[in-house]
Amino acid sequence: MKQTTNILLMLCVLSACLSTRRSFAQDPNFHIYLCIGQSNMEGPAPIGPQDTSTNKRLKLLSALDCPELGRTMGNWYDAKPPLCRCNTRLSPADYFGRTMIQYLPENISIGLVHVAVAGSKIEIFDKVLYKTYLDTSAASRPWMIKMSDSYGGNPYQRLLDMARIAQQKGVIKGILLHQGESNTGDKAWPAKVKKIYDDLLTDLQLAPNSIPLLAGEVVNADQGGLCARMNEIIATLPQTLSRALVIPSAGLEAVPDKLHFTAEAIRRFGRRYASLMLLSMGINIEVQPSFVSPEVSPDGIVSFRLWAPNAKEVKLNAQFEKAPVAMQKDDQGVWSVTVGPVKPDMYPYAFNVDGIQIADPKNSAIFPNEGFQNSILEVTGNSPLVHTLKNVPHGTVSYRYYNSPALGLRPVVIYTPPGYEDNPKKKYPVLYLLHGTTDTEETWTKVGRANIILDNLIAEGKAEPMIIVMPYGRAYPKISKSAGSLRNWDNLQEFKPDFFDNLMPFVEKNYRTKNGKDSRAIAGFSGGGGTTLYFGLNNLDKFSFVCGFAPGMLENEFERNNAGAFANFEQTNKMLKLFWIGVGKDDGLYAVNQKYMEVLKQKNIKHETLISEGGHTWMNCKLYLATVAQKLFK
Repeated sequence: MKQTTNILLMLCVLSACLSTRRSFAQDPNFHIYLCIGQSNMEGPAPIGPQDTSTNKRLKLLSALDCPELGRTMGNWYDAKPPLCRCNTRLSPADYFGRTMIQYLPENISIGLVHVAVAGSKIEIFDKVLYKTYLDTSAASRPWMIKMSDSYGGNPYQRLLDMARIAQQKGVIKGILLHQGESNTGDKAWPAKVKKIYDDLLTDLQLAPNSIPLLAGEVVNADQGGLCARMNEIIATLPQTLSRALVIPSAGLEAVPDKLHFTAEAIRRFGRRYASLMLLSMGINIEVQPSFVSPEVSPDGIVSFRLWAPNAKEVKLNAQFEKAPVAMQKDDQGVWSVTVGPVKPDMYPYAFNVDGIQIADPKNSAIFPNEGFQNSILEVTGNSPLVHTLKNVPHGTVSYRYYNSPALGLRPVVIYTPPGYEDNPKKKYPVLYLLHGTTDTEETWTKVGRANIILDNLIAEGKAEPMIIVMPYGRAYPKISKSAGSLRNWDNLQEFKPDFFDNLMPFVEKNYRTKNGKDSRAIAGFSGGGGTTLYFGLNNLDKFSFVCGFAPGMLENEFERNNAGAFANFEQTNKMLKLFWIGVGKDDGLYAVNQKYMEVLKQKNIKHETLISEGGHTWMNCKLYLATVAQKLFK
């Protein structure tokens, strides 16, 4: 019976081909793709609701009768899964076709011819060897023989017959292959694939090497793939078959058997097939779509976006959110989330992509830091804030280097106030401003907006024009960048001679500074705040203004680090014009700062404090700087 069916089918196809050659013209805008392989091409994954929609531009030529699906062999239907046999599931060919019609002109349609056999070696598609292969495999894999029988016992011939019918309507443009698990370790696999490719083109009267063959990798090693070593062989296919294109499987999740892909991985795999096919046609869909991130509306609603087409999960980590916020991906691979309204200020934020934190590639405002990657969001609101860029005279921010015999060339950022260049004889007081532990010399300007804050305060007559010196606070390379807080004792002992013996002389030589102690101030945040207290309170002959912004400290360090100030409180009070400490109520350093303030009271050391809302943030730093800047040098 099987033989009779095959003979009738061949006669039907032959008759159709002869008729076609006499009277039918192929539609050059109907692109046909042949889809072959084993289980991952056949369709291993569950079909979801999103997979059942159809499009008139995507067609399937049924390769067998499926009465339950309303399909008859040799006829065209609007494509939807299953594409292979009647009881198969989601195939990468599904999303290959969907992606192709998404990016090709509307006058082009796609037709799929799909023949695949689970568990089979590539030999099942060899027009000569298939029978020997099936005969020798029948005992151990009777289910595979049954699948082959649904194709008349000869999958290659059925593919060829369907391809010839497809040629009556359209033009064959390529072959999709996913096979290899059953040939793992077979170094002859590329040559076997090339023979099948050459036979198909010859039998379909196509020119040699005229169409691409797209071969997908098996489950990758990064997903624990049981046959992952086969990918090394698949990667060599283009060396044997010049028109071969290899589709990577890295990052595509596997089901527990580590042989098959999950439904979402199958969808992504299909898109990858299409992406490479389109690229071969001069269409690059991997070019990032156009979008803005972050996008801030006047009412403080903020939209964040990230192009990460291969990511499994993306979350927004932002200082104004209590927990990471899940983002959603669109059809172009752009993840997005909209939050707010967000209170006007500047905030660090980042994206967590499959467990890895990255800054926003669309945002040029980067948070300078050696401990993490963050971008900066600015929400301006309706009323200008103290750090808002305004139409006032602006100072100059310079990137300079000074030499340290022990540490080499050292970076420092220096702010000179408006009018500095216009008054060559005028001298200015100096504020030495230290950054936090994982920050850099740029953080006070790029995040703390120190230059903008002073520009605004000076323009309003609220602050004295001053020079601000912002050095790099880690004694690198002697002290590792991964070492502890900047107020770590080892770092203090290395940074101290650099600060006093190299940095200060460099500033006073190259800038017009007032050099008396009443014209010098020192302030710093977090670990730099702890350094500030140590340098300032133990060098009262050099600084009259010492300000700690949530200064980092430990209770058992109080006596050691403050020995100079604690030795004689009357002298300390006389020498200091301002001793100031600010900390937030929710700051992790609030408790130790409270204890420090109690000690200062017990020792009768005069000081001012500001207990603000919020935590250990640069939003508070801007508040503290704006507050003390108005108290300095008056």
